[in-house]
Amino acid sequence: MLSVIIITRNEEQMLPDCLKSLDFADEIIVVDTGNTDSTNEIARKSGAKIVTSSGSDYSQFRDAGLRAARGDWVLYIDADERVTPPLRAEILSHLSYPGGISAFALLRNNIYLGRRMRFGGWGGDYVIRLFSRPALTGWRGQLHEQPVFTGLMAKLVSPLDHYSHRDLSSMVTKTLNFTAYEARLRFAAGHPPVTWWRIFRVLLTEFWYRFIRLSAWRDGPEGIIDGLFQVYNTFIIYARLWELQYDSRRL
Repeated sequence: MLSVIIITRNEEQMLPDCLKSLDFADEIIVVDTGNTDSTNEIARKSGAKIVTSSGSDYSQFRDAGLRAARGDWVLYIDADERVTPPLRAEILSHLSYPGGISAFALLRNNIYLGRRMRFGGWGGDYVIRLFSRPALTGWRGQLHEQPVFTGLMAKLVSPLDHYSHRDLSSMVTKTLNFTAYEARLRFAAGHPPVTWWRIFRVLLTEFWYRFIRLSAWRDGPEGIIDGLFQVYNTFIIYARLWELQYDSRRL
């Protein structure tokens, strides 16, 4: 039996197609992390089980779904991801004959502003998402969470389509949420004071990493937009971190 877990927060636009790609699952669990749109209604009409999580990070969200899962195998999918027909066939094949493997990493096709990305950090993007239920202990990490499991892991060949940013508006909205979270994590970890030279250094480092080391420009205009947006993300994180540090000194 396969249980699929989807973490959601206002995913009414992306969830329907995600659910359609999961019609082979025995159980679908939608974790509500604060939905205020029609996400839950869409999930309910599809027959999915809705679990409400009061957690504060993605590890807690994923663990909430895991506790509700009844399947022998658990697959984690985000609302902006789609299981392709070849991947579906490969998953079902491995579940029938896992060969002693307890976890599988999935290769993502990252589609950004309508283009499949191959450079700038997008290529060769494997995510560990399919687990034997008894082998998965849970998740650790507040933002870049990682699974804790026992046994061996293997990589699947067929791709998982990931529709990352569909337009510039969604990119900005996600940045506002992501950078605030990232800044709080760094502040809680005691990050050194944000000075003018540190801001310039991290921005130059990020630019070099995206455009020189990872060749973001090779993905054309979309790659250039993404590379510059990653630099912008870094700037907002450190501006928010400076604000947190400044406010704490005033108290």
